[in-house]
Amino acid sequence: MNKKPKHVAIIMDGNGRWAQKHGKKRFLGHKKGAKVVKEIVEEATKNEIEFLTLFAFSTDNWSRPKDEVNLLMKLLVGSLKNEFKRIIDNNIRLCSIGNLDTLPDLVKDELMFVVEKTKTNSGMVLTLALNYGGKEEIVNALKSISNKVKNSIISPQDVDEFTLIEHLYSKNLPPVDLLIRTSGEERISNFLLWHIAYAELYFTRTLWPDFNKKDLEKALLNYSKRERRFGKTREQLDV
Repeated sequence: MNKKPKHVAIIMDGNGRWAQKHGKKRFLGHKKGAKVVKEIVEEATKNEIEFLTLFAFSTDNWSRPKDEVNLLMKLLVGSLKNEFKRIIDNNIRLCSIGNLDTLPDLVKDELMFVVEKTKTNSGMVLTLALNYGGKEEIVNALKSISNKVKNSIISPQDVDEFTLIEHLYSKNLPPVDLLIRTSGEERISNFLLWHIAYAELYFTRTLWPDFNKKDLEKALLNYSKRERRFGKTREQLDV
């Protein structure tokens, strides 16, 4: 590939449909999906992707059946515990974005433990979007900026897009270069709305539990063939 994305974001969709397709309970689809995360993280590391952001749990997911939500939280904690050594060995830095305050204490404690232990790692930055919603992120940023303007901490004339970025959950992330969504759905689902302004979108019909390193390679190859113009003409790019 003659070019590769610096920041890849993935909407991991299709766990429930995979379980239904195979006559299994929904949780087993989530469990299989969690195993896929490990494989994709490893493959992204091998491909020297600098930033990988995974949509793990949205603000809308709380509306799912309580038992399913509880099982998802337990699965998350288990995955963090089981993969901790692998994360350390691969020099991965774990981060998280979203409204973490409303997550169960058990999840927050385990998450913050791994985040703290990996904060000095210099390899790929793996970010989990948990209790995350793109609209909420922007609204909260605007509230924070408005409060600072009201208290004369920030001048209204100084507010620009960089001011907004500094108040986002995802302020430490670069713009998304490639957004991948599995399962055949072709929508953004309120994910990283600010950071995907110029992202290349890649949709695949493969359900997340069936997504593998070959699928990731296919997405990266597709990206490498695209011409990114950022509003410019092709002639301007050739100059």
